[in-house]
Amino acid sequence: MLVRIQFGAGPKIRQKRRKNQHFALALAALLTPAAVMAAVLAFWRLAADLKATGQFPIPDGLFSHWQVWLCGAAFLQLGALALDRYGKAQDGLPKSVEEPERKLANF
Repeated sequence: MLVRIQFGAGPKIRQKRRKNQHFALALAALLTPAAVMAAVLAFWRLAADLKATGQFPIPDGLFSHWQVWLCGAAFLQLGALALDRYGKAQDGLPKSVEEPERKLANF
């Protein structure tokens, strides 16, 4: 005696969309101008040290060094790039590396 069990088609497995993609893209858009402002402050402090510009508004303390501002600008830009990459993630994986996508041929 042979018993066959047939299962119906179950729900399709979908890759969940990442949460907060819109928030990540918005924050990435705001971090890039902040990185530019930090770089401008770094170059202003460097030019003030070389007596090329007027006095830098922060005369002493941690933020009175141009290296701190330049590193801050680099970290802000790296954070913006990471958030932008997170926000623009692909919805799905390609079917095969060997098979090129045929967008126009499918219509």
